[in-house]
Amino acid sequence: MAKLSRWQIGILVVLRIVVGWHFLYEGIVKLLLPEWTAASYLQLSAWLLAPLFHWIAETPALLAVVDFLNIWGLILIGLGLMLGAFTRFAAVSGMLLLGLYYLCNPPFVGLDFGVPGEGNYLWVNKVLIEFVALAIIAFLPTGRLLGLDAFRAGRERRKSVAAAAPDGVMDIGHPGDDVSFGRRQLLKGLAALPALGLFGVAFARKKQWQSWEEKNLVDAYTSPSTKLFDPAGLHDLHGQMAKAKIGDVDFSRLILGGNLLSGYAHSRDLLYVSSLVRAYHNKDRIYATLLTAEKCGINTLLTNPILCTLIDEYWKRGIGEIQFISDCAGLNYDRGVYAIPLADYLDRIKRAIDYGAVGCYIQGETTDYYLQNGLQGDLEKAIQLIRDRGVLLGIGAHHIESLERCVELGYKPDFWMKTLHHLNYWSANAATWNDNKYCFNPERTIEFMRSLDEPVIAFKTMAAGAIHPQEAFRYAFANGADFICAGMYDFQLVEDCNIALAALNSDLAARQRRWLA
Repeated sequence: MAKLSRWQIGILVVLRIVVGWHFLYEGIVKLLLPEWTAASYLQLSAWLLAPLFHWIAETPALLAVVDFLNIWGLILIGLGLMLGAFTRFAAVSGMLLLGLYYLCNPPFVGLDFGVPGEGNYLWVNKVLIEFVALAIIAFLPTGRLLGLDAFRAGRERRKSVAAAAPDGVMDIGHPGDDVSFGRRQLLKGLAALPALGLFGVAFARKKQWQSWEEKNLVDAYTSPSTKLFDPAGLHDLHGQMAKAKIGDVDFSRLILGGNLLSGYAHSRDLLYVSSLVRAYHNKDRIYATLLTAEKCGINTLLTNPILCTLIDEYWKRGIGEIQFISDCAGLNYDRGVYAIPLADYLDRIKRAIDYGAVGCYIQGETTDYYLQNGLQGDLEKAIQLIRDRGVLLGIGAHHIESLERCVELGYKPDFWMKTLHHLNYWSANAATWNDNKYCFNPERTIEFMRSLDEPVIAFKTMAAGAIHPQEAFRYAFANGADFICAGMYDFQLVEDCNIALAALNSDLAARQRRWLA
């Protein structure tokens, strides 16, 4: 330290404080989020110690200890670094914590999610960079120069001087030495306090901003900003999602819809939403969503072939086991709605099945289009292919007339899919259709469903966010749906599962159709 210039020492002190700032912030944020847990991070581990990390994530008592140590470790290490207290011990402890983070999810080729995440690059990520920074701080601890460690250094220096003095001799020094020495030590020891004060002011301002949003974004059910501040955690889950069989396969009563994950959202006239959804759902977020869904008891995803490779990787990496139904997507929307060539449609069905789909269904809009445009033969070829490949067959529709026609033609799928929601919201009665209504005749749909001998999966139950799930789910179950498919963000999963469970456990007095699954 004696060979370092004042500028070099100053830079080391700044490095110590900013790293401590980051640790302290991460710890306090986790402390203030009662639903926070390291479970998802541990569950996503796929390297050498993955079995250990998975075991911790799946053992509640052990996970609680790890969460406690993680939170308070971050806070105490952050305080130690910022204040220069026990600096070397704080730096080494921080290195140990960061080393565990790195071992859990290293940014190695084949282990990451295949996307350039912020601060997460080839081999070197921000965890490794901070690890190296702490190594420098540990070898060149600056707490004795500018920090609370200066008080300990002063006491040790005085003890060493006293120990070196001859027996019975007291060196009184020069007048004013003790006062001068005390002032210097005090200034050095408290030098880092302004940084801690600045941290407190910045954190308070951030919390004040969040409080403003919470008060002013009154539509908390549809505001991602508000939901992210206090999302429901798995500890708030009221129970595992109920399951029932279609054929010989178990399906959760609530099925995760894949539109949001694949970057498409029905959103009425909010034209920017699909772009926002695509920006939100990178591969990391998709996997976290699927894993959270499984933790809630949702065992099925309904999606199109776009996500087949991601699901395959999700399985192969051992992250989870969620099964999927494919809609096969038989229409093209790029330049007007038209059916894709039959050969391409059949290839999409084969692709989905080859990637492990437990079932395929003829997409609702595809069924409507085929029957309205005289393409019954193509529809039947698609149905026959699914049957020949031995997976569950579903037929969907937006218009109830399409399902009525399918029954007339003698089609017998393993399950039906039908849009189902009431029309008691303002945009449902608009003069023109603008992606704002999906079940055009709910009364006729409900009546028709009673005649079906196969299970029904209801979708578009919330009419693209026009109806709250608390109302939508109960309406669908009460009026004959055996399952509900709903698009959900990761932060909505626990709340929506609780809502679905409450609906299933209620009396559902209005339900006149027997459960068929």
